[in-house]
Amino acid sequence: MTTDIINGEKFEFFPVLPAAELPIGERRFLEIDGIPIMLLNHQGTIIAISDLCTHDNGPLGDGEVDGEVITCPRHGARFNLKTGKALSLPAVENIPVFPTRIRNDQIEIGIKTR
Repeated sequence: MTTDIINGEKFEFFPVLPAAELPIGERRFLEIDGIPIMLLNHQGTIIAISDLCTHDNGPLGDGEVDGEVITCPRHGARFNLKTGKALSLPAVENIPVFPTRIRNDQIEIGIKTR
């Protein structure tokens, strides 16, 4: 683990898997510090978002991805993958998006320190 400051906020970065193990279009589900996360290689960009829909705390990561939007498979709420912004009802709250990076061929996810 390493700690970095991004936009004035402190993040701990956790190595989660080798970059080669997440080909384009693939997803992985994991938990860091009790936070369920969906990791996605979206057109060559590694994205990490909360795997909980803010509408009902149901799983979000299995939802359909279309462009930069993921649709909750339960009730159809839509979110921007890069910003976490809620784009449609029934969700009105954004989802967390976590910073990612590749270091020494490992994908790392940043979690805000408390």
